[in-house]
Amino acid sequence: MRHHGNRHGRSEQARQAVLEAADDILVERGFAGVTVEGIAARAGVAKQTIYRWWPSKVDILLDAFVDDMNEELTPPDLGSLADDLAAYLPMLATFLTETDEGAVFRALAGQAQHDPAVAARFRDECVLPLRARDRLILQRAAERGELADLDVEAAVDQLVGPLYYRVLVTGEPITREFIDGLVRALVA
Repeated sequence: MRHHGNRHGRSEQARQAVLEAADDILVERGFAGVTVEGIAARAGVAKQTIYRWWPSKVDILLDAFVDDMNEELTPPDLGSLADDLAAYLPMLATFLTETDEGAVFRALAGQAQHDPAVAARFRDECVLPLRARDRLILQRAAERGELADLDVEAAVDQLVGPLYYRVLVTGEPITREFIDGLVRALVA
């Protein structure tokens, strides 16, 4: 199915097709295999349409990740810190390790190591919003009175830092036992 742009503005259907095509190609071929030509062919849009909307493949991947993160990664509010963490941390681990969105995150993190401009955008558009999500559960628990005198920023590092470390550095699995240990350590 071909998607046609709209000369009066972006076609949301074409936009979604481009973002999905970029995700799919990245998963199939890796970051180096993602090209605007390949995205255009897969999405059924003209290269000119893509370049009118996004200056580069990094811009497309950033938009794809942010859209997916906003859609797929909402911290639950189950009424208690332990329950919220028990629900959110496995969701975060799955999002980062088993989804196309996680592949995009890992690819952008890798590219950020070589390109200062990508690094700045990756921090601003991906890492900071993720951190805000990661922080939300602790902030709600503090507001409910479950946490006293907690340094929320340090607690976020302690809680999710090991997940990101495993995803981006060691590649070790993130098991339920591992997550439970993180939650116990924070709650204690």
